[in-house]
Amino acid sequence: MSNLTRYDPFSMDPIPDLFQGLFRPMRSILSQQDTELATMKIDVSENDSAYMVKAELPGIDKKDIDVQIDGNHVSINAKVERKEEQKEGERVIRRERYSGSFSRAFSLAGDVDENAASAEYKDGVLSLTLPKKAPADRKRLSIG
Repeated sequence: MSNLTRYDPFSMDPIPDLFQGLFRPMRSILSQQDTELATMKIDVSENDSAYMVKAELPGIDKKDIDVQIDGNHVSINAKVERKEEQKEGERVIRRERYSGSFSRAFSLAGDVDENAASAEYKDGVLSLTLPKKAPADRKRLSIG
């Protein structure tokens, strides 16, 4: 079994502490933000008549959320634009921008009735109610 290790270009033996100490604060801020913005946690539950989906999308405008349903396939797409600035007096201490999009797609056990589906976005949580489509009657062929 082989062991995988993470490559860190700043871990050169003669000067690792110099570079790691210099860039560590920025790396931790960026990785924390990327993780927050690039993940979408979802819960899916069902009863006899519908599927219920709850997706966490904190800090996103509802106009930037797109939900698509195709049979039993559901996809949730969101665009994010964040601008943050910290000032100390008249000097800008830190300015950060983030722009991107992320999505989540999954398949359900049965088809969804797209016309009766509903969505609500409140307090950073997208709630979808996806009614199950009634099973179509199977056509029986007679053999002649």
